Amino acid sequence: MSNRQHSSHFINGTHASIEALQQCLPDKVTLYEVGARDGLQNESQVSTQEKIAFINALSKTGLTHIEAGAFVSSRRVPQMSDSIAVIQTIDRHPTVTYSALTPNVRGFELALAGHADEVAIFASASEGFSQHNIHCSIAESLDRFAPVISLARLHHIPVRGYLSCVIDCPYDGPTSPTQVATIAKQLYDMGCYEVSLGDTIGTGTPLKVGQMLDAVLQQLPKHVLAVHFHNTWGQALPNIYQALLMGITTIDSSVAGLGGCPYAPGASGNVATEDVVYLCHQLGIETGVSLPLLAEAGWHICQALNIRPRSHVSLALKAQLKNKR
Repeated sequence: MSNRQHSSHFINGTHASIEALQQCLPDKVTLYEVGARDGLQNESQVSTQEKIAFINALSKTGLTHIEAGAFVSSRRVPQMSDSIAVIQTIDRHPTVTYSALTPNVRGFELALAGHADEVAIFASASEGFSQHNIHCSIAESLDRFAPVISLARLHHIPVRGYLSCVIDCPYDGPTSPTQVATIAKQLYDMGCYEVSLGDTIGTGTPLKVGQMLDAVLQQLPKHVLAVHFHNTWGQALPNIYQALLMGITTIDSSVAGLGGCPYAPGASGNVATEDVVYLCHQLGIETGVSLPLLAEAGWHICQALNIRPRSHVSLALKAQLKNKR
């Protein structure tokens, strides 16, 4: 049944419409927490000890995947220059996979030395963003990642692929869904066990997301896909709901809505993990995550950064606690 048919039934107000929508939703999802890397790389400088405390707090929330750092150029992304110290010092929880971003062989070697459980590479679905972000074409970027994936395979370390600008590019404009599907398939064929589809500048809407996912799902099965939405235009949660209806069960998010992208002008924070957890729980979808513990971790890191959480759910919880006192 198409999404348009679902909408028609829902407007008619019958019980069948609600049941049909519920049947499209997954029973559980995996949340991929990117706050300690994608979140902090775009924020003010935070100490190594604060990062470690942040990841340790996240490890106690029920999250199973935490991006702990990035082995990238310290000149271009100085906030991540202490990633080796962070990843070697955190208190590892046995049920948590700790990952690191590794754009090249040197980055992979550092991740290996830090005992990262998983590594990630990042490509763009648009040529303009590829040139501005990593100073090469899409084809050249994929060539650069080949030796990283080969080394990871040799050391039995899973590789995750990020694909940026899957809806729009700040330099090239709208991205073709066919282009997204083609590059996502290339990343998967190269050896990425999962491809995270990123709306880097947050301009996506459910219709655009649906069109993009429809194209990608013609090339790849839904279980190897994740979605990564920025909330610049306030559409991240509607976009996630659309992805859930289409069978996507892995969602990237960042506690307190931390982050953005240094090389995407105007891009604000990632969708807040607290907001995603609340949405999923209200839909009857299991996350395995404790919302109070998650919000507490977000409050602490925001205090260290001297900023206000960008999560509506976090702010509502804090107000609720104040009213009870």
